[in-house]
Amino acid sequence: MTALRLCLAIVFIALAPLAWAQSLTAEQYRAWSDTAERAEEAIAAGRASNAALEQLRTDLVGWREDFDEGQNVNAAQIRTVQSRLSALGPPPPDGETEPDEVAERRAELTEQLSALRAPRVQAEDAFSRADSLIFEIDRVIRERQTDALMELGPSPLNPALWGTALTSLGTSLRDVGEEVVATYGTSVQRREFRENLPTILLYLVLAMLALFRGWHWLDRLQQWLDRRKSPARQRVTHYAISLGQAVIPFLGLVLLVEAFFDSGLVGLRGNVILDIVPVAGAVYLAARWLGRLTFPRRVEVEGLLDVPVEMRRAGRFYVQLAGGIFFVQALLVSLAEFENWSDATRSIVAFPFLLALGFALTRLGRFIRIASTRDASAGSDDPQPYRNRVLGLLGRAIILVGIVGPVLGAIGYTQAARFLVYPSLLSLGLLVLIVVVQDMISQLYAIVTRRREVPSDSLTPVLIGLCVTIAALPLLALIWGARVADLTELWTQFQNGIRIGETRISPSNFLAFALIFSAGYAATRLIQGTLRNSVLPKTRLDLGGQNAVVSGLGYVGIFLAALIAITATGIDLSSLAIVAGALSVGIGFGLQNIVSNFVSGIILLIERPISEGDWIEVGGQMGIVRDISVRSTRIETFDRTDVIVPNADLVSGMVTNWTHGNSVGRVIVPVGVAYGTDTKWIDSILMEIAKAHPMVLANPAPAVIFQGFGADSLDFEIRAILRDVNWVLSVKSDLNHAIAKRFAEEGIEIPFAQRDLWLRNPETLKGGTSDD
Repeated sequence: MTALRLCLAIVFIALAPLAWAQSLTAEQYRAWSDTAERAEEAIAAGRASNAALEQLRTDLVGWREDFDEGQNVNAAQIRTVQSRLSALGPPPPDGETEPDEVAERRAELTEQLSALRAPRVQAEDAFSRADSLIFEIDRVIRERQTDALMELGPSPLNPALWGTALTSLGTSLRDVGEEVVATYGTSVQRREFRENLPTILLYLVLAMLALFRGWHWLDRLQQWLDRRKSPARQRVTHYAISLGQAVIPFLGLVLLVEAFFDSGLVGLRGNVILDIVPVAGAVYLAARWLGRLTFPRRVEVEGLLDVPVEMRRAGRFYVQLAGGIFFVQALLVSLAEFENWSDATRSIVAFPFLLALGFALTRLGRFIRIASTRDASAGSDDPQPYRNRVLGLLGRAIILVGIVGPVLGAIGYTQAARFLVYPSLLSLGLLVLIVVVQDMISQLYAIVTRRREVPSDSLTPVLIGLCVTIAALPLLALIWGARVADLTELWTQFQNGIRIGETRISPSNFLAFALIFSAGYAATRLIQGTLRNSVLPKTRLDLGGQNAVVSGLGYVGIFLAALIAITATGIDLSSLAIVAGALSVGIGFGLQNIVSNFVSGIILLIERPISEGDWIEVGGQMGIVRDISVRSTRIETFDRTDVIVPNADLVSGMVTNWTHGNSVGRVIVPVGVAYGTDTKWIDSILMEIAKAHPMVLANPAPAVIFQGFGADSLDFEIRAILRDVNWVLSVKSDLNHAIAKRFAEEGIEIPFAQRDLWLRNPETLKGGTSDD
């Protein structure tokens, strides 16, 4: 039997790595080693280009994903073997032995566990190596980017360099024209041009219509659609039409580029320029679109910036100027890369565009500052100081960039100037785009909810706008020089989560936990509603018992939902036991009152000394119990105010419950009559009045007590048991009315306090008067 177990163990150990072999064979591991060595050599040498490093990084990321999956190999088998080892108990201390069969079994399971863990250890080591190499490549690329920004090049203000730069620019432009002439000079190309001429002409006609007439037609369409529409619908229509005024010219631009390509007349340089035209044109058209939304042409249309109407035209001009500069600069950059211009030529050619763009940014910053001060200067009833401060700071920052950027370019820091100015322009455009999208969402919300305008206290559009802002953060990072690899690395780290011991907690775990717990919570509420409305009303339980059952079921359901969610997501809480134990001490001291109230709430639900609807008195407060929650109980007093009482006070303190178990209670009505009145007669009258009231029980019968001789009257009391003590004040009032009426009919006097005033020395009053 022992030999058979040993053979099975050997076979198990031999087959254990097969699961890891499915993801990493020996040949693949050698390939990984080669890739890692190449990466290490490239990092150490420091001569590889950024493109080569990016390619190496892509390969390493692929390997790292495989190793990440390999760390979970044999997870189920490892848990099984560990549980079997735990069943054998702890190993004996040094110097002690255990039965041979147990020792042999322990050694066998230990070998199996080591064999199962071997692929995971190998994957963890390879994962760590790949992750370190990726980090080093990112560090090298970031250092190169920083060095490039801080590099001091030739100043564009040096006249000695102007001739060379203008010669390079003129030569490149002349070469583009010569390519067209040379291409058209061949008979084959002319024949192809004539064959494609109808298509080319069609593209040109459609492109011209889209570029020069499309926005005008859409503007007329907008004026027609604005009739008989709510403000929200008009604004959404305005956004849609204005977006069409950017999309249709873009389509015309694409048709124009396609017409040039179909003509076959462009050469290599022309292809380079035409490839960048759609992207650069999209940026220009987007700038023009956002400029028209920020500074609308129509006076009655509200703009995104509250500037005077006479300044809107200038605002549109500077926005389109910035977009046009970006368009031309993108074409020249692509041409410079193809022609391999020198640094001096690039700096000189780029400097005029930096100057023009800096001027445009300073003017736009001034408009933003004006918009930030208009509310305060106009004395608006609803100023937005926070928004105005942000706009003021943004305007100052834009003006500063518009000044500092050209100054850096003039000194010779061309890359730093470009890095400062162009991303600032794109960031400003992205910010305006976010505002447009948020406002469009608000207007759509008003349309869906059938309101003429967006309510100021609506939370839904605010939350959606916040999500839009968060979604735009990766675009902002890319604008300011972040690589796509940097964003994917952050996303990978976010998905991997954190590892605590043998447990990895990732966002997917939290999402699964939230979904499962939400489903359990919804099921609990559904069962509670069914019991409260359908099942428990048909039982003999009173209202307090029904509420106790429903509340207890809610606590149990929430606990089970959390337990099932934790188990289903595979979160091992044993790794957190030590940390939780350490924190529980401090939390216990800090939350002892809350825990005490929670336990007291459970006791109230189980013992039910009070229930919802009871009339109680506690701590000098009297009222009706309206709600018993986990921490406290809400009491509604008779003057309709709510008193929140901690549950611990209800369990440990003295509580008077007037309606516990039943609503029967006693009323006491004091009555006083004048001295000399027949007491037996009064006794019979009061007893007759008490028995006549419908709320007074006949059994036990009411009683009339002759309390004694008061200072001003003979004192009696009516003591009666009522069917419902909640009506005690009404019954007391009715009895007093009946007593007053009957005493008046019988001529019985109800005394009131009287006092005789005796003056001991009245002559002193006379002495104080005049002789007259």
